[in-house]
Amino acid sequence: MRLALGARPRTLLAMILREGLALAAIGLAIGWPIAWMLSRVMGSLLFEVHPRDPLAFAGAAALMGIVAIAASGIPAWRATRVEPIAALRGD
Repeated sequence: MRLALGARPRTLLAMILREGLALAAIGLAIGWPIAWMLSRVMGSLLFEVHPRDPLAFAGAAALMGIVAIAASGIPAWRATRVEPIAALRGD
């Protein structure tokens, strides 16, 4: 719809990515402290990894970031490829 109203595809892509990554950052800000607190409880389930290993926490955060980029980037890229007239006819 935004493309039909004159938005540029690059602007639309950036907006969707920004919103998706903002949600991922909020989830990370909430989840990281909770995971840190629960790491002692889960320590008995870990093999050869310290319960509060900074590399494991950073790796998990990086993986979640990559997933968030893909989860918002692929639909955003597809949204920029829609013909504006087809979007107006659909609504």
